[in-house]
Amino acid sequence: MNQGLVVIVFIVAMLGFMGIGVPMAFALVLTGASMAWVLGFWDTQLFAQNLVAGIDSFPLLAVPFFILAGELMNAGGISRRIIEMAQAWVGHIRGGLGFVTIGAALLMASMSGSALADTAALATILLPMMRAHGYPMATSAGLIAAGGIIAPIIPPSMPFVIYGVTTNTSISSLFLSGIVPGLIMGAGLVIAWKLQVRGMTLVENPPVPMVDRLKITVKAFWALLMPFIIIGGMKFGWFTPTEAAVVAAFYALCIAFFVHRELTLPQFHEVLVRAAKTTAVVMFLCAGAQVTSYMVTLADLPATLTGWLGPLVEHPRILMAVMMIVLVLVGTALDLTPTILIMAPVMLPIAAKAGIDPVYFGLMFVLNGAIGLITPPVGTVLNVVAGVGRLRLDEVIKGVNPFLAVYLAILTLFVVFPQIVTAPVKWMR
Repeated sequence: MNQGLVVIVFIVAMLGFMGIGVPMAFALVLTGASMAWVLGFWDTQLFAQNLVAGIDSFPLLAVPFFILAGELMNAGGISRRIIEMAQAWVGHIRGGLGFVTIGAALLMASMSGSALADTAALATILLPMMRAHGYPMATSAGLIAAGGIIAPIIPPSMPFVIYGVTTNTSISSLFLSGIVPGLIMGAGLVIAWKLQVRGMTLVENPPVPMVDRLKITVKAFWALLMPFIIIGGMKFGWFTPTEAAVVAAFYALCIAFFVHRELTLPQFHEVLVRAAKTTAVVMFLCAGAQVTSYMVTLADLPATLTGWLGPLVEHPRILMAVMMIVLVLVGTALDLTPTILIMAPVMLPIAAKAGIDPVYFGLMFVLNGAIGLITPPVGTVLNVVAGVGRLRLDEVIKGVNPFLAVYLAILTLFVVFPQIVTAPVKWMR
């Protein structure tokens, strides 16, 4: 079988099904079916087996529980208290609501691991406040979108779970790899926001008295404790990443019901329904991707791609840069989860042959895919912010561009100096 023909079928089928509006999960199944037909390996029973195998994984159980934890945080007042605390401490300085956004995004990222959930919470609470204080809506929406995609990087991260399951990479190590890059992303947003607020006419809140700041911080205590329980529990071996997801959901449920007392039984039912719907979408994607992944393996496409990129294997940084460029292009057309499911099994063997650390490659892969969430034409996070803020999508795209440039600079920095990622992981292990 001509390997080039199989590659063409893979690309044309995927883009073709997406182009005519076929949902992503079904597009993955149909792409796998197209490849099976070309390879002469048609077997419907095998398709069914792969669909089941795609979700028959203990580590993947982390996904529904982290989704549920994020929904409980938003419904139970945990997210709101985080934002109120950040506002009490930095809301009075020039451009303070922007710094509140960044601080809240970092804290919420360490609890939910979902870019969409964090972005929706930030936009719902902060965009009306920014509008009332005279902040430019395009820039404000862009900052919220940029802050929201820190969630897939700082642990606990659902994309890291999916990447780890898909590529058989240590999920705990992936979690550790995201801590320093996530903080660097936050620092980059601070610098970019400082440059953006120059010349703006803003109305800031008066400083909050220290006594009130401490009271608000105490109210947020239970929310602040959550990341320490999750990360600390995994660090000291008390539970696995999958068990950490269950702990996070149970903890958020207890805080929402018994401490904050903001979650009622009817609301809890709505939370469960929303979490179930999101889980069904993600799991169906995983199932569909397994069909395509099996055919990719059967056709030995990683070896074909390795042959094409063979001269670059001796130059890991150049190879890494080329693969990141490819992922940037893919990320503009696909959401983060499909990008992981489709491209990671193909690219990781090439990176491994070049001697690139699989955990470092996983961090770079997910970071690149997260940037795709704020890159048109798909830009899922951009659509969330535009919908919540009732803004035109082109306004949000314009507002996010300065922060997108910062993220691309950070991505380049990590390609040139991989030690920024690998050294902290070795130290934290």
